Amino acid sequence: MQNYKRVILKLSGEALAGEKKQGLCDETIKRICENIKKVYEKGVQIAIVVGGGNFWRGRSSSIDRATSDTIGMLGTVMNGLRVQASLEEMGIDTRVMTAISMAEVAEPYIRRRAIRHLEKNRIVIFSAGTGLPYFSTDTTAALRALEINADLILLGKTGTDGIYDKDPNRYEDAVKFDRLTYKEILTKELKVMDSTATSLCMDNKMPIIAFGIDDPYNMVRIFDGEEIGTIVKENFYV
Repeated sequence: MQNYKRVILKLSGEALAGEKKQGLCDETIKRICENIKKVYEKGVQIAIVVGGGNFWRGRSSSIDRATSDTIGMLGTVMNGLRVQASLEEMGIDTRVMTAISMAEVAEPYIRRRAIRHLEKNRIVIFSAGTGLPYFSTDTTAALRALEINADLILLGKTGTDGIYDKDPNRYEDAVKFDRLTYKEILTKELKVMDSTATSLCMDNKMPIIAFGIDDPYNMVRIFDGEEIGTIVKENFYV
């Protein structure tokens, strides 16, 4: 397996909610953070992008999109602070950085400062998305991965162990992909990341591993060399 030294871990808000699907589940967050720590102890530099769907799903709201997205961004800050608290209870130095200015709560996102934190073996948690409406936290993960020169995006998925041709929770004949190219995701219209995020990764050759976060130990298995989930690259024959 390729030696990934710096990675972005994308966590949805739902991943932090556990079986409740909304809000925060302390036990679930503890399990996720325990396994993040195991990867961290392997010498991997880790940055985390958190979603906010456990607090707010803007697509189901009737208010205007820009306001709705801003509410969602604030939800990601709450999630980021909660993940930080668990990691620091485990003795890991962390920094939460926000794309929306809120100096009393967390550091503003500054690219060079984020890289320096990673070089000092701090886990960096990126919250508030891109700071702009109309961009998802998937796009944030792709953008931040490129900005900090990450080697890989780890895409933690709930309710599935990888990328399928259709929802495996609804269709018994759903077929899992072990490997995909970015173009295949776009042409097959697979619902793994939004098209903006997928295109950004494709244009810049950023590899992705989509895996099931319901078992957080999958993160460790990836760095132990096991083939977990679905690998997304530009070309598998070069």
